[in-house]
Amino acid sequence: MKIAISAGETAAPEDLARLHPDMVEVRLDIGGPKLLESVQPVREAARIPVIATLRSSAEGGRFTGGEKEWIRAMRPLLQLADWVDVELRFRRHAPEIRTAGKRIIASCHLAGMPDLQQLKVLERDLRSYGDLPKIVVTPKDERDLLALFSFTLGAEKPVCTGVAGERFRYARALLPLFGSELAYVHAGTPTAAGQYPIGEFRELWELLTK
Repeated sequence: MKIAISAGETAAPEDLARLHPDMVEVRLDIGGPKLLESVQPVREAARIPVIATLRSSAEGGRFTGGEKEWIRAMRPLLQLADWVDVELRFRRHAPEIRTAGKRIIASCHLAGMPDLQQLKVLERDLRSYGDLPKIVVTPKDERDLLALFSFTLGAEKPVCTGVAGERFRYARALLPLFGSELAYVHAGTPTAAGQYPIGEFRELWELLTK
């Protein structure tokens, strides 16, 4: 399991270095290109991999453009990232991103909870163009949550799974126990509802695994 700090409007490079995350996600739809530039001292000095994410409004972000606008915004920033988050809707740009030498988090964020077969199909589609499939769902009840745990446990690895919203936020700490590769946290200001501060998450993880 790796911890990724998700940085938005208020992240500062010195804070990121002090907190020693495994990765840093830069939410370009929130902080803009200058935020990605600002984390470069951390990337170079501490060698912490950086994920560039331009999250669409359809999947919980602020980016409202289409495919052409997405790659146009991402293209000049590729040199500043190690990983690029590519939503399923933008998958046709994956070859260009790979040609630039970047690894891909192939992501899909859903407002509901697919059944097990749908999750398997979605994982296969994401894995077809990405190095790490990331599936975030919105469970309606505990049965949905148990199904997500079961899917995560049985899925090909690596895989990243998560939950949206506050109701089942505790699953963010539990999913890595079932094999989820990444846990997204924040360093002061959440970039998504339900994120834990990195210090809190580490305390939970230590309690769960000691």
